[in-house]
Amino acid sequence: MTKTTPFSRWGRPLLLSAGLLAAGLAGAQITLSKLNLAGKEVQSVNLYGAEYASRDTLEGLFDIERQGSVMRVVGMGHTMLLPIDTDQVRATTDYNTVQLDTERVKARTATWVNGVVHFPLDTLARGLGAQYKPGSFTLARPQLQGVSNRAGSSSDRLVLDLNRDATAKVELRGTQLRIILKNTTGKAQKYTLRGAFVPSAEVTQQDADLIVSVTMPQNSGYRVYPVVRAGGTRIVADIGPGIPQDFPVVLERLTKPLIVLDPTRVEGLGRDVTLDVARRAAQLLAEAGWQVRMTRDQSRALGWNEKLALARQSDVYLALDMGRFPGTQRSGVTVYESSGGSRSQLINAVRAGKTPPYTPLVIGDNGGSRRLSQLLRGELKSGGVTAEQDSLRRMLTLSEAPQAALMLELGWAGNPQDRANLATEARLQALSVAVARSVATYLTARAANASQASSEATTVQTILTGGAVPQGAQ
Repeated sequence: MTKTTPFSRWGRPLLLSAGLLAAGLAGAQITLSKLNLAGKEVQSVNLYGAEYASRDTLEGLFDIERQGSVMRVVGMGHTMLLPIDTDQVRATTDYNTVQLDTERVKARTATWVNGVVHFPLDTLARGLGAQYKPGSFTLARPQLQGVSNRAGSSSDRLVLDLNRDATAKVELRGTQLRIILKNTTGKAQKYTLRGAFVPSAEVTQQDADLIVSVTMPQNSGYRVYPVVRAGGTRIVADIGPGIPQDFPVVLERLTKPLIVLDPTRVEGLGRDVTLDVARRAAQLLAEAGWQVRMTRDQSRALGWNEKLALARQSDVYLALDMGRFPGTQRSGVTVYESSGGSRSQLINAVRAGKTPPYTPLVIGDNGGSRRLSQLLRGELKSGGVTAEQDSLRRMLTLSEAPQAALMLELGWAGNPQDRANLATEARLQALSVAVARSVATYLTARAANASQASSEATTVQTILTGGAVPQGAQ
């Protein structure tokens, strides 16, 4: 009796199956070759005269998903549906129907090779907008095809149309929002838009990248996201006060600066001129969208500690006062800067020239007060009021304010001519307009300067609109 072993029982069928498999591969006319796939050398399969690439090879470029007997390929702004034909010979013909976005065509389709799904490169190139010739599969470079917008009641929608998917890097530098389209081409120009919050957008080419820049309106947020559609990709940016602000709080110092007006109460003038000027200036600034706080009104005034706390939170602090000194012959308007030190070591350090990251958004050097002083005196001169310049060493709110801080002396209480000037509507209007214009100009320029490339006031977001493209792929 012959003893039966597992090998002797199954060995002959296994050897026979292996032989049949080898014969099948030989009969299938499969040959291996090299393929330049988007700049990277990989292996391809030549199947009955058609070049195929495996799913594993292609997944670095495209999103590939099996849905039953159909393979779904998404990339470069397109979607393809390829049935899996188990008959390799038939798969390499135009027997099957393949869906390219919304179009159905007869073309080569996917098939199994050694247990792995393979895809016909010519069909992929046709459906995804790539360039193909035997041994080479090249992706079209992303291109910006158009910029448009849609106006809304609380936000505007900026739409960037591209020919295919791309990687977008979103930066907020101060009040400038920049959408950087990596390795993308397009026409450099400025677009005039119809939006209430985004009136224009500028497109510039920087090396291999395309940059779309817009200025953020005050008190506004933004949201940037991709939309893949048939025939291309869209990057959509919703911008306006109706969009929640989710960037770092410190950046609000640029988009939502706090202006503090501190009118000192002066007795014996009959009219509360400091409050009158402050109230008019505050109204002009508020109507333009700025955030303004006053330390007093006709019925209530902040206590000393409350006033000091508010000054320390300010981006612009402006005290309004009248000169008072018995027997003096002084007269006229004077703008004072602080020359005294702060009780804060950090503020003193910054004003001495040390600037750790982000501190310019919170603490300004002496240059901010100087620039505001120049602007204020210039606006006063335009309104027919000549103002002198001086400094104050001992005024706590002025030295404790972390950003630009001034005291505007409207005149001298003991000078008849100053009192007469301040009794006229023209002088009060000239003073209030000068205050409002100079403060608005200063803060606008500060935000613009923070938007320059050297600014550290930056928040970054990266958006992938489709399959990742290898470094250097064209």
